[in-house]
Amino acid sequence: MLVAFSVAPSGNGDADGSVHDAVAAAVTVVRESGLAHRTTSMFTEIEGETWDEVMDVVRRATEAVMPFGSRVSLVLKADIRPGYSDEIDGKIERLEKAIAEAEGDAAL
Repeated sequence: MLVAFSVAPSGNGDADGSVHDAVAAAVTVVRESGLAHRTTSMFTEIEGETWDEVMDVVRRATEAVMPFGSRVSLVLKADIRPGYSDEIDGKIERLEKAIAEAEGDAAL
């Protein structure tokens, strides 16, 4: 299963609203989990075999953010597709192939 999530504190008192220290704490949990992962400017994606495995990492990442504010916001999206693995890369590879094929067809 793939999970994309974003976790951030609020009520941290920083004038610029920056949450990079809190996000760093969450991403550290993800990296130490051993699960396949990718972090972008807005979300972190993780891939694991079971619901419990993936959600444990999300829970621990959320807990790592809690000390940085008076409340925490969590946004989560999951792709649950039994029998598939390496979709964190496979989905991107199929997308890039489709784009390249479409561009090739447009050149004809």
